[in-house]
Amino acid sequence: MLVKHSVISNIGRLSSLSPSSSVLRRQQFLVRTLCGSRFNPLKLIRAMSSTSEADAESILRTITPSLDPKRHKGQAGKIAVIGGCREYTGAPYFAAISALKIGADLSHVFCTKDAAPVIKSYSPELIVHPVLEESYSISEFSEEDKRKVQDKVIGEVDKWMERFDCLVIGPGLGRDPFLLECVSKIMLLAKKSIVPFVVDGDGLFLVTNSVDLVKSYPLAVLTPNVNEYKRLVQKVLNCEVDEQKAEDQLRSLAKQIGGVTILRKGKSDLISNGETVKSVSIYGSPRRCGGQGDILSGSVAVFLSWAQQLKSGPESQKNSSPSENPAILGCIAASGLLRKAAALAFAKHKRSTLTSDIIECLGESLEDISPAS
Repeated sequence: MLVKHSVISNIGRLSSLSPSSSVLRRQQFLVRTLCGSRFNPLKLIRAMSSTSEADAESILRTITPSLDPKRHKGQAGKIAVIGGCREYTGAPYFAAISALKIGADLSHVFCTKDAAPVIKSYSPELIVHPVLEESYSISEFSEEDKRKVQDKVIGEVDKWMERFDCLVIGPGLGRDPFLLECVSKIMLLAKKSIVPFVVDGDGLFLVTNSVDLVKSYPLAVLTPNVNEYKRLVQKVLNCEVDEQKAEDQLRSLAKQIGGVTILRKGKSDLISNGETVKSVSIYGSPRRCGGQGDILSGSVAVFLSWAQQLKSGPESQKNSSPSENPAILGCIAASGLLRKAAALAFAKHKRSTLTSDIIECLGESLEDISPAS
C-alpha cells in the first residue's frame, strides 16, 4: 500500500512531462498495475487459479505475441543485460542471446571494456556497449576523477535507458567494488525511469547487501538459486530457510522486501510477490550444467515485457486480479519454457548437454506450445 500511495501522490509531477514521454507512459502503466487495470482474460484466470501449481503452458500461449508483419523492429521487446567483466563473459551472453532466441527484437549488453571484444565474438546479433569500469583500471585515479568516471558510466547507460522494456542485472558482473557501486546507481536510474529489471547472479550479491535498492519496487524480479536464496532469507528475515514452510517463507520474504517478485529456483520453481505463491514443476533435465540461470533471467525479461504489453493493450478488460501481475506471469512463462527446452536438449544430447544446447531448443520448445502461425 505504501508503494501505491507513493505513486498516486506523485501523479501531479507528471504534468511537467510531454504526452509522448517514455517516463510518463511507464508511470501510467505502474499506476494501472497497482491500482487496477482493464485486463482479465479468462484463460489467464484459469491458468492462475487458486492452486499453487501454475499452468505455464497456458500462460505461454496467452502472453506470447503473434508474429505480425505490421509490427516494426523493437515492438517485440528491447532487452539490456548489465553484466560481464574480465573473468565472466559467458553469463551475459547466455542471458542476452536467450532473449533473442525467444523472440525479443533487440538485445544489448553493457559490460566492461575487457569483456566487450569477447562477448562481441560470440555473436554479431548482440549490441555490446563497453562502458563499465573496474577498480583496477582506475586505481591511480583521485577520488574526484573516480567520481567523474562513475558519472560517465551512468551517463552512457542513461542515454539508452528509456528505450528498454526490461533490464537483466547481474550475469557475469563480478564483485568489484567500483563496478558494483556503478551498477547500484544504474538500478536507481532504472527505478526513476520506471523500467522493470531482473536481478540475478552477482546482482543478487549486491541486493542482499543493499536491500533498499529494490525495496518496494514492484517491477523488480529476483531470481536466486539455493545459496543466494539462503543469504536473502538470513539477511531480510533473520532466520534460516525452512523447507517445511517454503511457500509461506517465500511469501514473507517478498512481502518484507516490499512486494518485489522472487523466483526461487529449485526442483520446483516457486514464485511470489508477497501476495500469491505459484510453482512450476514441469520436469526439465537432470543435467545441471552452469548457465541455465542466465537463460532464465533473459527469458523472464522477455516474457515480463510481453505480459506488460498484453496487460496495457486493447485486449484489456475490467476487474483485474492481483495474480495477473506481469512479473508473476513472466516468471511462470520463463520457468516453464526453460524446463521444456532443457528436457528437449537432454533428450538429444543426454549427459553431454550444455547450456548452449538448451538455448538452441528454446525456439523449438516455444513453437510447440505457441506456434507462430
